[in-house]
Amino acid sequence: MMVELMKPTSKDVIVDPACGSAGFLVEAGEYLRNNEEDLFNHEESIQHFNNTMFYGFDMDRTMLRISAMNLIQHGIENPNIEYKDSLSEDNEDESKYTLVLANPPFKGSINSEITSKKLLDMTNKTKKTELLFLALFLKILKIGGRCASIVPDGVLFGSSNAHKAIRKEIIENHKLEAVISMPSGVFKPYAGVSTAILIFTKTNAGGTDKVWFYDMTADGFSLDDKRQPVKENDIPDIIKRFNNRFSDEEQNRNRTDKSFFVNKEEIVDNDYDLSLNKYKEMLIEKKEYKDPKAILKTIIDNQNEIQKMLKELEEIL
Repeated sequence: MMVELMKPTSKDVIVDPACGSAGFLVEAGEYLRNNEEDLFNHEESIQHFNNTMFYGFDMDRTMLRISAMNLIQHGIENPNIEYKDSLSEDNEDESKYTLVLANPPFKGSINSEITSKKLLDMTNKTKKTELLFLALFLKILKIGGRCASIVPDGVLFGSSNAHKAIRKEIIENHKLEAVISMPSGVFKPYAGVSTAILIFTKTNAGGTDKVWFYDMTADGFSLDDKRQPVKENDIPDIIKRFNNRFSDEEQNRNRTDKSFFVNKEEIVDNDYDLSLNKYKEMLIEKKEYKDPKAILKTIIDNQNEIQKMLKELEEIL
């Protein structure tokens, strides 16, 4: 879904700074094969695809081997998969990539002595990896570069100075485009944490006008540990509506709908809170109930009827 939302192009330089098995990079490669018809018609673009388009970093050497194998088996001849602590001072990448696709570690442990001072300064010296990775994305993206990242819900509404600082940085100094709230079961059986997808563009000059929110409640699988296929699936609707979010129909959606826009000013007034429930309006259906006296009379009548039937049954026996 995230790859479909971001629509990578043959000119992109794509990175996942916590790549795991390189799933995002594989999907990006497959998307390009299926949607960029001219990609393999020119030697320059072929060389870029095979050698300088895909980058992935991790600190688990086993996962790095799996990542490299995964990408090579999907036709990417020389992916740039490296052992690297993306948050450390040793990571000198800056303004290098045009697209970040990531699901960074939550509640990871860091050594603040080797963590990049630039990232610590941007996040009020937090030790929370989910916040440091957001700062990292802003650091490593080129101007105009885009990011789609999964974050725990706490990033959206956390009240610490670090949480507010990174949200303010993205909203005020760059362009926050979308917040997609996901149900808590999407990562089961591995984790039950509630998550969201943040989509933003690095501008260094602001640009956030209004933010598109989507209340995702189903992803095509059950939200329990079994994760079996089900009919309910918001993903096609998310992709369709995100790609048409500038249409009059989408711009005028009500806040009772699954998707809607919120103006930047309202978000600022709410201390940069990005939780969907802060802005979504709930429809409360009015229900009419019988008078309590009438309900009580019905219960008494039913009890009398039962007693009558029991007495008749007793006489028969």
